[in-house]
Amino acid sequence: MGRPLLAALAAAAALAAAHGTARADLLDDVMKAKKIRVATDLAIPPSGMIDANLKPIGSDVETAQLLAKDLGLELEFVQTTGATRIPNVQTSKADLIVSTLSVTPERAKVIDFTKPYAALQSVVGCLTAMQAKDWPDLKGKTIAVSRGTTQDTTLTNMRDRDLKIARYDDDATMVTAAVSGQADCVATSATIVGQIGVKNPSRAFEPKVPITTFDLAMGVRKGEPRLVERLNAWIADNLRNGKLNAIYKKYHGAELPPEMRGS
Repeated sequence: MGRPLLAALAAAAALAAAHGTARADLLDDVMKAKKIRVATDLAIPPSGMIDANLKPIGSDVETAQLLAKDLGLELEFVQTTGATRIPNVQTSKADLIVSTLSVTPERAKVIDFTKPYAALQSVVGCLTAMQAKDWPDLKGKTIAVSRGTTQDTTLTNMRDRDLKIARYDDDATMVTAAVSGQADCVATSATIVGQIGVKNPSRAFEPKVPITTFDLAMGVRKGEPRLVERLNAWIADNLRNGKLNAIYKKYHGAELPPEMRGS
């Protein structure tokens, strides 16, 4: 009785191993289906939004569209939120995340990242005519921030810089302060800095002093190295030829960091 039982267990183990080895490869699946499902938040302008004709637009949207076109695939957007981006790929509701996904060690434990395709730049922006290249140039200048943001925390901790900080409840009131002349500078994303001049062309702002930059990458479920490799090659090509930079500049009003564009 021992031998038949051992034989049955060995056969079961072999069958399980075969199933594990034969697990579908996501890149093959996507190419065979001729469609890629991309999780994108369409409620975070200018990266993802819906236009007046109810069509998705934004920098992440155009990035996904360019990817699908280059791969010869139909594109299906899987609308998501910040909280559901990762679960969408873990449960195979989406093949890929393209949705302002910053690279963090915690996230890298549960999904795989591509190389960065874009960045979220946090800066101090001031009037275009103002000469300010580094922190000492901002001494005595009123810098508007949104209360409780990472920019607020960072500047508050720079007590040795003698910065004059004006706190506002949200980005809208902060921008209003800059537009109306209540603030010389703002500490926020480079994207918002670029929008100030749109509201008041006579008070155009531009990024002056960088605070920090978060890499944004595409996210894939764990265990799909071929898909990640293919995406990395595509990202490298389109950073090199300037297409990803053009998409970013179109919506964010600033170029990608030089070190990223040169990759």
